[in-house]
Amino acid sequence: MSERVGELGLPEASGMRAYAAEFVGQLTGRTRLPLDYSVASLRLVDLVVDGLRRGATERAEIDAVLQGLGAYTGEVVVRRAGGRWVDFGTEQRELFRQPVGVRMPDGRVWNPLGKVVNRFEAGPEESVQRFYLLLHGRARKAVCH
Repeated sequence: MSERVGELGLPEASGMRAYAAEFVGQLTGRTRLPLDYSVASLRLVDLVVDGLRRGATERAEIDAVLQGLGAYTGEVVVRRAGGRWVDFGTEQRELFRQPVGVRMPDGRVWNPLGKVVNRFEAGPEESVQRFYLLLHGRARKAVCH
């Protein structure tokens, strides 16, 4: 696994695909969640986060799971919409409160890790699946890696 950066312990952009794959392997090893990098699987991310909202007493207890779900969400964007992982600069890190994000083919930058945190903090109005479906800057054709 690539070097971890920042206080969140996330890898640099170059390591996010492996980070997401490791998280999926660990989660699906314990559950039967079909996390297959499809757009439809983002609905499962919403459901898992909703379950965490109901059961968690402190956010710190589940930060690693939220990060993993955010990495998975970002990897779906990379694979299905033609984005690529990028390291955020200082200003973007302050704005997004994350060290990495996804740059779309049209140059826009999105924060899938933060979107998962928003779902946890605000609830259903912050749908991860809807985030993808309304995502601007996607490649015209689905991209699979």
